[in-house]
Amino acid sequence: MIRFTVTDEQAGMRLDKMMAAEYPDASRSFVQRMIEEGGVTVNGRVPSKSEKLKAGDEILITPFEVKELSAEPQNIPLDIRYEDDDLLVVNKPRGMVVHPAAGNYSGTLVNALLSYCKNSLSGINGVIRPGIVHRIDKDTSGLLIVAKNDFAHCSLAKQIKEHSFKREYSAVVHGRLKEPAGTINAPIGRSERDRKKMCVTYKNSREATTHFEVIYEYEKFSLVRLRLETGRTHQIRVHMAYIGHPVAGDTVYGPKNGVRLGGQCLHAGLIGFCHPRDGRYIEIVSELPDYFESFLGSLTRPLSQ
Repeated sequence: MIRFTVTDEQAGMRLDKMMAAEYPDASRSFVQRMIEEGGVTVNGRVPSKSEKLKAGDEILITPFEVKELSAEPQNIPLDIRYEDDDLLVVNKPRGMVVHPAAGNYSGTLVNALLSYCKNSLSGINGVIRPGIVHRIDKDTSGLLIVAKNDFAHCSLAKQIKEHSFKREYSAVVHGRLKEPAGTINAPIGRSERDRKKMCVTYKNSREATTHFEVIYEYEKFSLVRLRLETGRTHQIRVHMAYIGHPVAGDTVYGPKNGVRLGGQCLHAGLIGFCHPRDGRYIEIVSELPDYFESFLGSLTRPLSQ
């Protein structure tokens, strides 16, 4: 059982929303089912999922019995940009989860890969993440590399660890940056106030480095190119918010009254790596998706330079 007291910051939140923050890998529907099936009490009574919390409320959570998850093959179309016997590069659409987790058991990239690749996926990350070397957020689109065997997986993971794996993103961010290019060196860890969020912190954190370059300026937004040196959870979103220029459409780290785009305007448009088998350098590029181009087209004309 998990017992805790509602803080002043959590006061006024719906119970299901607060619970989703406490279970960052779970969907809102999973949390609501937990409440509806009696797995949560507030001050000793069974609440409704929409109950508004008050500071000092005592919450007791009895988690569901955890069953080992298994991923099932699903015939979901994949946009494959490169493939050979050792790996493939897939262009993930915005809205697709990378691997199954609580509340997201199907419709993921892994489900699609299991159908497409059959048994030809690395097993290093277990049955839930076969072939997955690195991830991008559900509402971020773009390129992901997938290992078909453990040899390729180890080589690619080593390149990522040694910062020789090239990853570039395009993003639309709020405002106009003071400098045309720069580097953000700021450690990232989990927020103590909201476990669902990451933040720049020097407590229980890991180093994180993001390089940025302004490509185009609009009246209230900027198009930027970003290169990751490290790969922390939500790194670009956290770093850009930290310097005062959150990613457009980001409802977690962006302004409360920011634009609503059905996800953040962030696209993983380029990856470059040395092939595990022969060492040749390969670079794959993905064009900006329609949702990204549509938002750019809606912006006010850029100011005179």
